[in-house]
Amino acid sequence: MSSTIEIRSAPHVKGSRTVEQIMRQVVYSLVPVCAFFVWQYGISALALITVVTGVCIWTERVFTGTGTQSGHIQDYSSVITGLLLALTLPPGFPLWMAAVAAFISIALGKALFGGIGFNVFNPALVGRAFAQAAFPTAIATYTPSFLSGRGSEFIPSSLALPLMQPADTAAWLHGMQIDGWTGATPLAQWKFEQTLVGAGELLTSLGGHLPIGPSPVLIVLCGLYLASRRFMDWRIPMAVFGSAAITAWALFLLDPARFPTPFFTLLSGGLALGAVYMATDMATSPVTPKGMWFYGALIGFLTVIIRNFSGLPEGVMYAILLGNAVTPLIERVTQPTPFGKGASKKARRAASYSLNPSYISRDGDVQERDKS
Repeated sequence: MSSTIEIRSAPHVKGSRTVEQIMRQVVYSLVPVCAFFVWQYGISALALITVVTGVCIWTERVFTGTGTQSGHIQDYSSVITGLLLALTLPPGFPLWMAAVAAFISIALGKALFGGIGFNVFNPALVGRAFAQAAFPTAIATYTPSFLSGRGSEFIPSSLALPLMQPADTAAWLHGMQIDGWTGATPLAQWKFEQTLVGAGELLTSLGGHLPIGPSPVLIVLCGLYLASRRFMDWRIPMAVFGSAAITAWALFLLDPARFPTPFFTLLSGGLALGAVYMATDMATSPVTPKGMWFYGALIGFLTVIIRNFSGLPEGVMYAILLGNAVTPLIERVTQPTPFGKGASKKARRAASYSLNPSYISRDGDVQERDKS
């Protein structure tokens, strides 16, 4: 009776969780964040999330249908990309521009590298970087949150036709009894006007008509859900927040008039969303424990440096993309030492003594080692 031996490459021991299960849980955790975003900005935000996610799913279907890359639309990865990309865009971002950015995020951010698991950079941030380069004015234009008619009326710029001048947002805001609106985010206000928004208003995102995204508290709570279920490693966001806080604190002590407080740094912009959901992308972040700490610390440090010493008010996107780029190097230098290798000569001698308390002398007799 003959039997067949099947030989496969590593890994030979696999976990019970599938990619679909992990991605589905991430989508579940993003539902409250997206719901808050829609509550803030109304049907324009809902349309933005729908269009971006839909185009991401469609683009994924087109490329996976060719059979040239891994993954399929049922693994929820394209849904996550769409949701995260939409949350990084202004709520009044023209929908046709958002559709282009969504296509780029999948086509260049994932399909170009071979599909899920092979991408070097976070796909949502690839789309966001393209949008910032291609549509710099639109991506820097924000509208107030919690407007009275947000549930029944689109932000005029959302429905702008391709290559056409969008409707006058200032006139629309005047009709909402909001005059003198500059569209600057709290980070831009600090960067260019030295105006500091209170940490309490940023903490919950409920302060007046601030042009900000979902509450950092809500994002962290959703991240804690993923970490408690072990669908996300807590080391990376902890390292990002810790490094950003330490760097911001050092700069603030150096010159309080020039640099914002650490609380403002942690609560403003997209730091919370980036640390919890984008820096932790399994395909683009290190897998070694030491590598996770170093990777997260690098992102936090670069975020503060870019915010304070470049011409851009925000630096999370570029910090994470740079972290993605050096991930292979980080994994290489933080690999755990295999058992029995890498020990010093003194340590090996001590180990040899502990295992072989006697040795053979030159005259052939077995002698006990000198224990003095």
